[in-house]
Amino acid sequence: MPRETPYLQVADALRARIQAGEWAVGDKLPSRAKFADEYGVGQSVAQRAMERLIIEGLLEGRAGSGTYVRRPRERLRMVRSRHRERRGGSPFRADMKERGKAGSWESRSEARVPAPEHIAERLAIAPGDPCVMTTYEFLADGQPVQLSESWEPMAITDGTPVVLPEMGPHAGVGVVERMRSIGVLIETAVEIPRPARATQEQANLLGISVGDLITQIERTYYDRDGRAVETADITVADVRWEIAYEFGIDQRGD
Repeated sequence: MPRETPYLQVADALRARIQAGEWAVGDKLPSRAKFADEYGVGQSVAQRAMERLIIEGLLEGRAGSGTYVRRPRERLRMVRSRHRERRGGSPFRADMKERGKAGSWESRSEARVPAPEHIAERLAIAPGDPCVMTTYEFLADGQPVQLSESWEPMAITDGTPVVLPEMGPHAGVGVVERMRSIGVLIETAVEIPRPARATQEQANLLGISVGDLITQIERTYYDRDGRAVETADITVADVRWEIAYEFGIDQRGD
């Protein structure tokens, strides 16, 4: 297994076995030691894989008892993680594949759009500087999942094959891969989730009612020099999706 994400591959294998019915709701899973031996990984890797499936809502841990298959959630869980950018291809499509769904999207890009003041502040550019603005409607099995409005400074991408996100040789692979192709290495993503109520336009696109609860995520990508290279506003219908954040814990101490 690749050294970078072995626990995700173990999680993928266990998820497939659960979805195939190898263990029913309420069944206790074998120990992490057994899974570690079965997949040829360390126990810490097996533990992280099981914790990932707990985060996703497929498993539940019971103190002093073990790990069990839990009843499926009525709301699906969308896991935001730094590892979602390391799987190659589209992070959204990979996210939906883990849910057993086919991910797709529709988009529309416009070049040389003057940056509004709030976008300019997030990108650390001057208001009015030219950007590429792209709107997205993301779908799972043809049903709306989330909306996004993305802004990229043209000072970074102008004259390159990736100036329009969904055109050219790197269309559809996500911001991180596209930027890497032109030598811009994204190192950090900052996300700020906020609750809100759906506007008429958002309700129409997401297939919900006006005023329904939504989660809005303000996301900005930064390169290795701390330069903002893309910012986006992501909208998710709360009635269908709950959002969980996964992050590693440094075990080395102070």
